[in-house]
Amino acid sequence: MNKIAQIFETLEYGPAPETPDQANAWLDSKNRVFGHFINGAWTAPGKTFPSTNPANGEKLAEITDGTSADVDLAVKAARTAFPLWSGLSGYERGKFLYSIARMIQKHSRLFAVLETMDNGKPIRESRDVDIPLVARHFYHHAGWATHLEREFPDHVPYGVCGQIIPWNFPLLMLAWKIAPALAAGNTVVLKPAEFTSLTALLFAEICERVGLPKGVVNIVTGEGDTGAALVNHSDVDKIAFTGSTEVGKIIRAATAGSGKGLSLELGGKSPYIVFEDADLDSAVEGLVEAIWFNQGQVCCAGSRLLVQESIEERFIAKVKKRMANLRVGDPLDKSVDIGALVAPVQVERIRDLMKKGVAEGAVVYEPDGAVPSNGCFLKPALVTNVSPANTLVAEEIFGPVLVAMSFRTPEEAVALANNTRYGLAATLWSENINLALDIAPKLKAGVIWINGTNQFDAAVGFGGYKESGYGREGGREGMGAYLKPKWEKDLKPAPAAKSVSAKATNPLDAGHLDQTAKMYIGGKQARPDSGYNRPVHGPKDDLVGEVGDGNRKDIRNAVEAARAALGWGTTAAHSRAQVLYFLAENLDYRRDEFAARIKAQTGEDGSREVAQSVERLFAFAGWADKYDGAVHNPPMRAVAAAMVEPLGVIGIVAPPSRPLLGSIALIAPALAMGNAVVLVPSDRSPLSMTDFYQVLETSDMPSGVVNIVTGESVGLAKTLAEHDGVDGLWFAGPAEASAMVEKASVGNLKQTWTSRGLYYDLADPRFAGDYFLSKATQVKNVWIPYGA
Repeated sequence: MNKIAQIFETLEYGPAPETPDQANAWLDSKNRVFGHFINGAWTAPGKTFPSTNPANGEKLAEITDGTSADVDLAVKAARTAFPLWSGLSGYERGKFLYSIARMIQKHSRLFAVLETMDNGKPIRESRDVDIPLVARHFYHHAGWATHLEREFPDHVPYGVCGQIIPWNFPLLMLAWKIAPALAAGNTVVLKPAEFTSLTALLFAEICERVGLPKGVVNIVTGEGDTGAALVNHSDVDKIAFTGSTEVGKIIRAATAGSGKGLSLELGGKSPYIVFEDADLDSAVEGLVEAIWFNQGQVCCAGSRLLVQESIEERFIAKVKKRMANLRVGDPLDKSVDIGALVAPVQVERIRDLMKKGVAEGAVVYEPDGAVPSNGCFLKPALVTNVSPANTLVAEEIFGPVLVAMSFRTPEEAVALANNTRYGLAATLWSENINLALDIAPKLKAGVIWINGTNQFDAAVGFGGYKESGYGREGGREGMGAYLKPKWEKDLKPAPAAKSVSAKATNPLDAGHLDQTAKMYIGGKQARPDSGYNRPVHGPKDDLVGEVGDGNRKDIRNAVEAARAALGWGTTAAHSRAQVLYFLAENLDYRRDEFAARIKAQTGEDGSREVAQSVERLFAFAGWADKYDGAVHNPPMRAVAAAMVEPLGVIGIVAPPSRPLLGSIALIAPALAMGNAVVLVPSDRSPLSMTDFYQVLETSDMPSGVVNIVTGESVGLAKTLAEHDGVDGLWFAGPAEASAMVEKASVGNLKQTWTSRGLYYDLADPRFAGDYFLSKATQVKNVWIPYGA
C-alpha cells in the first residue's frame, strides 16, 4: 500500500509545524536579555530570571526582575505623562489605539508564535483566537475614546493605573486592561506574569513604533514582589488585577483605605450543564472547547460537567470517545489540540490535587496514548464518582481536568451549579429556549453561554460574582471601570461628630409612657440579644430615647432574614416601584411626626429632611423599572443580553448626620434594584429609622427585605464586613473605620463602598441617579446564539 493510500486508510494527522524562525530572530535582535520599558525607553537589564519554553524546557530569554525602585521610576513616568495624555481629545487618543490595533494585525503571526513559544498553548489558539481578539479590543476602544465625553459625561480618568496580568492569556489580558485605560485617558504601569513576559515586551516595541507619548505605557517585568510594589505604591490611583482568588484577596486587603480604584478578575469553577434535550454531539464539541482549550488553564473553564441523569451514560461515552482523538504534543504543530502547561510547578500542583481527589473516592479516566516525555504535558482527564465536597469539585484545578456529576431536575442543576464560592461563568445546553432562558438568570455567574462556550468580545463585559471578583472588562461596564465622577476629587473631610455627655433624666418627666424602640428583623420588632440598650441624646444633651445595643447575633439574625427575602430581587420591577411609592406616600402622610423626631434628636427643623427623603424614595421608585440592561451585538451570529441584577444582601451603615435622609438615600437605591438590606442607622440619632419600620409595615414591604439593627456603627460594620452572607457593604464613616471595613471584606470579597471620612452630601440630586444604582447591581452577560 502506498503512502497516500495509508493516509486515507488510517486518517492519521501528519505534522504541520509552524516555524519559530521570525520569533527567534526577534529574540536574537534583543540578545535575548530584556530590561523594562519605562518612559518610552528600554532600561539596562538588572537581576534576571529565565523565561523558558514549557514545551521543551529551552530558555527563550532572560527577564529582569523588577525592584521597588524600578516600579517607582515607572510610576513617576506615568504620572508625568498623565496631564498630556488625559488632555488630548478622545479623537487623538483613539488614533493611537487604532494605530496599535493595525500594528498588531500587521505582526499577528509574530505575536502568535512568540505567545505559543512562551506560554505553551497550541498555535491554532494563539493565531486564531488570542491575537485577533487583541486587535479587536484596541479597535473597539479607539471608538470609546472618541465618544467618551458624550457617553460618560462629567467623568474623568483615575490617573495612573497599575495593572497585573496572568500567564494564561498574556497578550489578551494586556489588551483587556491597557486598551480601556488608555481610551479613558489614564496612563499605565503594567506587570506581566513572570512566566510569560515576552509578548508584553514585544507590545512595548509596538508602542514605540506608533509614537505613543513617553510614559503613557510602561512595562515592568518581575516576580511577585514586583507586583506587590506596584499595588502598594502610594502614587497609583487604580489597580486592575487578573489572577488567583488568593492573591486577589491579598490585594484587596493591601489597598483597603487607600482610595484606589480596584478591579479584580479572579478564579472560577464554572459549571457546564447539559440537559437531556440538548444536541449531544454539539455539546461534546463545546465541552472540548470549554475544558481543554488552553490546556484548561482558563479562569472560566467549564471544569464541572453537570449532565442530566437520563442521558449521563450516553453522554459520558461520547466524551470518552472524543477524548481519545485529542492530540497532545508540540504546541507549534498546527494539528495539535492540547499543548504544554505553563511550567513544571503547575504540572505538579495539578498532580497533587488529582491524588487528593482520588484519595477521596474520585475515579479518573485518561485516554490511551503517550504524551511527550520532555516538557510540561498532561493528558486530558475525566473525573467521575465525586460528591460536591470532593476537592476536585470544589477547588480550581487550572488544568485539563473535567469533573462530572449528574442531576435529575433543572432545580437540582441550578443548586449544584451555584454550590461554589466562585461565580465567573457558566454554560448550558438545551434545545428548549424556554428552559435555557429560565435557567440562565438563576445561575450566579457573570457570564452565561447558551449552546456555546468561551465566547468573548470587546463589546461584551466579562467578569464574575462572589469570589471570582468584581468589576468588568470589555463593553460599557469595562470602559466605566477606568473612569470616576469628576466631583469626587473635590470632596472635603466630613465634620467631626460632636461628643455628647449623658444627663440623668427621669423618663416620666416627659409626661407620657416610656417607649422602647426595638430593632426590626424579618418583618418583626425584636429586642437586642445583648439585653442592653443605649441612650439617644438631643442637642442639649437631654435623653430623648433609648434603642437596642445590637451585637453579632442581631446581625446574624438580620442577615438570615435578608437572605430568606432574596425573592425580592425576582419581583417585577414595577411591583418594587409600587412599594417604594407606597413608602414615600406613607412617610409624607406622617411628615410632621418625623420632622418633630428629627428636631428632638438634632435640634434642627426636620421638615426639609423629611421632604427630601420622600423625594428620594420617589426618585428611586421611578428608577426601579428603568435602570436596566442592553443587548450587545458581537461580530458573530449571537446576541449578548446584559442583564442588570442585584448584588443580593447589602449591609448599609448610615452616616451619623441626617437621621432620616442619611438612611433613606442609601437603602432606596438598594431596594429599587432588588436587594435585601441590613441597615445600621445613625448611632447618634437612630430614632428616625426605628420609627420608619412602622412605615415599612404599612407599605406592603415583604418581611426581611429591610432589617434594622441599632447600635455602635463601627463595631456592627465590622461584623457585617466579616459575614459571608453579606454580598455588599456600604459604610459612611471615618477614614480609619472605612479602611477596616474594606480589609475585613476580603473573606468573601464582597463589594464595598465607603466614604473614607469624606463628606458626601446625600441631599445632593446627583445621588438620586446611577451613582448608587451602579453599586447596588452587577451585570450578567447572557450569550444567545441565533440562526439555524
